[in-house]
Amino acid sequence: MHQQDLPFGVGVVPSFARGLPLTLAAIHFASLVHRGRCRESDHAPFIIHPLEVAAMLRSSGAPDAVVAAGVLHDVVEDHGATLSQIEQRFGSEVSVLVGALSEDEAIESYEARKGALRAQVVAAGAEASLIFAADKLAKVRELRVRFGRARWQGEADPADGAAKLGHYAASLAALDGLIPASPIVRQLRFELEALDALPPGRRPLSRPAPARRPPGAQRTAVAPAGLPRLSG
Repeated sequence: MHQQDLPFGVGVVPSFARGLPLTLAAIHFASLVHRGRCRESDHAPFIIHPLEVAAMLRSSGAPDAVVAAGVLHDVVEDHGATLSQIEQRFGSEVSVLVGALSEDEAIESYEARKGALRAQVVAAGAEASLIFAADKLAKVRELRVRFGRARWQGEADPADGAAKLGHYAASLAALDGLIPASPIVRQLRFELEALDALPPGRRPLSRPAPARRPPGAQRTAVAPAGLPRLSG
């Protein structure tokens, strides 16, 4: 591995990947495939997304091959590699998982394509579903950032936001049928609930002037607007 190709800098390895040879090789490979791309939510280098997915998988106790597949889950869809190349470099276990997570681009309709992907993932079993859950958890968090940025700037919500939310909700329903006790699935459920119940707000057009306190009045703590006051 060439140190200059590591995403965190020369000789710097993400801590979750230490001691995972397949994952380290996958990080090097994915860094080359995704080089020059940025993710839409915050314009960070795209490689941060598969690294986030892989870190979640490792934290959940997933083995090296599953974590490596998490790192590589987008490389086929991004036309950076073929499944046969993945198998040659990383073995059949990893290539099968990456294949299960790669959608069929021949299906033109977004809803139909994503529906086929969900069915494909569930049919592949628990490990593919765990990677899929981590991917969706990261994507829901990115979508919250996109909603928040657009609303704070007074712009319309992202045009693809509603369709993505529908896909993420359907993904949660599918995952609930296979790995409902997974901490990643539980967190995905919370993120979707929070996005619905506590969505990002818009910048206020004007801020009211604070009320003047009468001389000698005692200052009291006030909870921020929209948040419950905590009692001790």
